[in-house]
Amino acid sequence: MANKAIKKTLVYEGKAKKIWSTDDVALYISEFKDDLTAFNGKKKATEEGKGALNNKISTELFKYLNNKGISTHFIEMIDDNHMLHKKADVILIEVIVRNIATGSLSRNLGIQDGKVLPFTLVEFDYKNDALGDPKLNDQHCLILELVKDTSELEYIRYTARRINELLKAFYAQRNLTLVDFKLEFGRDINGNIILIDELSPDNFRLWDSTSGEKMDKDRFREGLGGLKVAYEEVLNRILGVK
Repeated sequence: MANKAIKKTLVYEGKAKKIWSTDDVALYISEFKDDLTAFNGKKKATEEGKGALNNKISTELFKYLNNKGISTHFIEMIDDNHMLHKKADVILIEVIVRNIATGSLSRNLGIQDGKVLPFTLVEFDYKNDALGDPKLNDQHCLILELVKDTSELEYIRYTARRINELLKAFYAQRNLTLVDFKLEFGRDINGNIILIDELSPDNFRLWDSTSGEKMDKDRFREGLGGLKVAYEEVLNRILGVK
């Protein structure tokens, strides 16, 4: 490990990760958990090894995006369950990027499940579990002071679309279809907006491009089983393992 940051104080514990401070004020460590949650925490379980798989998948995708010019918090994977990254203040907007209608989009608007959208849809949700993560428009974001101005919202949208273009092509080469996904952004110690959180099948809907098999957390949401096997297959395809 190039960086010798030492894990110190627990700063935050979420559904899938613990965030620790380090002896360097500019660096945090994420600890990936084996916990699974769905439906705003109403369904819970544990899958041994899931955290390590998400860490490894996220590591590969962050490295890929960094190399493509996307600013992220990623520095390096420390071990199977720990990632070293830049400290960032979370912007409380969950950015949802959709290429194909499914899940809540189909339920709420009656769009046929599996319909390819005529353009990439970018939505904002308020990152607030107590309120059920409600939908946000630009005016809501400004009223809640989640961003400084509309230019920051446009930057977030632009970056989300760029990430989508990069990851759609990346996954297509691995016979995976990127259906939709959630991104989070934060501000680094210099105030720059960067991509944070994780990039894993917990936050991405991925379908096998040939069979249509679900290779993501929908296997848990829908009680399909085989979640760990699916995540392992995603990692293997990312790494180029047959």
